[in-house]
Amino acid sequence: YEISSVTGVQTCALPILLMSLESNTLWQDIRDEVHGFSKNEPVLASFFHSAILSHDSLETALAYNLAEMLGNMALSKLAIRQVFAEALENDGSIGIKMRRDLLAYHERDPACDKYAMPILYFKGFHALQIHRVAHYLWGNNRQQLASHLQSLCAEVFCVDIHPAARIGGGIMIDHATGLVIGETAIVEDDVSMLHAVTLGGIGNESGDRHPKIRSGVLIAAGAKILGNIDIGEGATIGAGSLVLKPVSPYTTVAGVPARVVGRAREVSPVLEIDQRSHLLS
Repeated sequence: YEISSVTGVQTCALPILLMSLESNTLWQDIRDEVHGFSKNEPVLASFFHSAILSHDSLETALAYNLAEMLGNMALSKLAIRQVFAEALENDGSIGIKMRRDLLAYHERDPACDKYAMPILYFKGFHALQIHRVAHYLWGNNRQQLASHLQSLCAEVFCVDIHPAARIGGGIMIDHATGLVIGETAIVEDDVSMLHAVTLGGIGNESGDRHPKIRSGVLIAAGAKILGNIDIGEGATIGAGSLVLKPVSPYTTVAGVPARVVGRAREVSPVLEIDQRSHLLS
């Protein structure tokens, strides 16, 4: 058994596959993939070398790539790399969750047939890892730097995740453009969501005011979930839905405002990633 990275609740241990996340197996697979990319597309060989092949670990490659994307006159690439290196060294959960995210993309996204793809190209993955570092900073009394990283992420990737939001591992954010996650939101492990999703408040509350997304939830494109409400384990939120009330586990809701339209056809709808589920239930 293990303690949930988000809720503190004791849960069953992850499958043996995830035990390899603390080894170099995944990193070696990524390097092998990128060696193949470099041979197949020599014009990008220098990019692949700088982004992946010149690094000795997944953590240093991640820090380098995100710094290259975020660095500017106010906060240099070198400074960002140092901040990321500090966070990754001091909080081992960041690296573990990041590896779980990579596996989630590879498992659930049909466009991701290589583990290296999210590191190189997927802004949902990039924004999520920036949030993980910003969350570390926020929790260590460095709120100004955390907020600065949040602002840079919103500017560069059009993804706005408050540094205080608590997000588990095994998260897939597909496309990601327009994603907003508020300050007191909680997203548990193994959740999938698409672009233009909002986990927000209703506008006139203070304190704990954002949604709680339990494990295994699928949130389809454009869904808006507002207020301090609970979205139960394994639930599916249909595309374009407006959710203002709690959703029971393994329930499918859709519409404006959202209403129950069925039950999940799969034990884990997050693995199915079928945005038509509200039509097929």
